[in-house]
Amino acid sequence: MTGYDDYLAGEPVIITVALTGGVHGKEATPNLPETPAEVAAAAADAEAAGASIAHLHARKPNGERSFATERFQELTDAVRETTDLVVQHSTGGTGAPLEARRQPLRTDPAPEMASLDMGPLNRYRHLTSENPRAMVDTLYDEMADRGIKPELEAFNDGHVNEVHGLLDRRDLAEPYHTTLIFGGGTLTPARPRNLLNAVRNLPTGATFNTLGFGQHQLPFATLGTILGGHVRVGLEDNVYFERGERAASNAQLVGRVADMARTLGREPATPDEARELLGL
Repeated sequence: MTGYDDYLAGEPVIITVALTGGVHGKEATPNLPETPAEVAAAAADAEAAGASIAHLHARKPNGERSFATERFQELTDAVRETTDLVVQHSTGGTGAPLEARRQPLRTDPAPEMASLDMGPLNRYRHLTSENPRAMVDTLYDEMADRGIKPELEAFNDGHVNEVHGLLDRRDLAEPYHTTLIFGGGTLTPARPRNLLNAVRNLPTGATFNTLGFGQHQLPFATLGTILGGHVRVGLEDNVYFERGERAASNAQLVGRVADMARTLGREPATPDEARELLGL
C-alpha cells in the first residue's frame, strides 16, 4: 500500500522496532539493551506496545557490534522465546567485509527477514558503508536461497534507483518491502516533500517503511502512516522521546506511534498480520 487512498482504507500499520543497533551503546543512553537477555525483554515490551517486527543487531560481551552467526543465534533464540515478533536480522555494516555481512543470515532457523542496504553511505566522522552492487547481489542471493525476505534499505534517492536495478537483475517476490530513510549526511534530507517524492518513485508492487533519524522519527512516522506506509522506530535510530528528554525504553517509542496510528484510523498490525501483509 503506497498512497493516501490506502491510508483511508485503514489497513493495519506494521511497526518495526530497531532495538539496539550497532553504532552507539549505553554511553548514548543507559536504556539501550545490549545483551541477548536485555534485547529479548525489550522486544517483549515492544510487542506488547504494538510492534510486529524486531530489527536485530548482535553485540559482543563488551557491547561492540558483532556479525558472528553464534552471537545472532543466541540473540534470536532469546527473542523467539519471549515474543512472536517477525525476526529481521541486520546485514548492514560500516566497513565490514562481505563474509562478515553474510553471517547473520546463517542462524537456524533462518530469520524471516533481513536488511539489505541498497548502496553507499557515510555515517558520522569515520564510518562508511560501500555496498557495491556485487555485494548487494550476493547478500540477496543467499537470502533467496534460505527463504529470507529482504528489507530494501534506501538511504537516499539514488538508492531508490538501485531498488529498481535489483528488480531488473533478480526475481523478487511482491511486495518489495522498502525502508525510506531520512536524516543527515548522505541520507535524504528530512523534508516532507522528499518523502512524497520517494514514495512516488517506488516501483509498482512495493510497500514502504518510513524511518526518520533523531528528531525526525515521530513526524516521519506520522507522515508515513498518512501516506499508507509502515513505520520503524526505536533506540537504534533515536534515543530521545522529547527535546532534551531521553526515551525510557523502546516500548515507549513504539507505544507513541501505535497511539498515533490508532488516532489516524489504523491499528498496529499483529506479528501474524505483518506476515500476511508482507507475504512471509
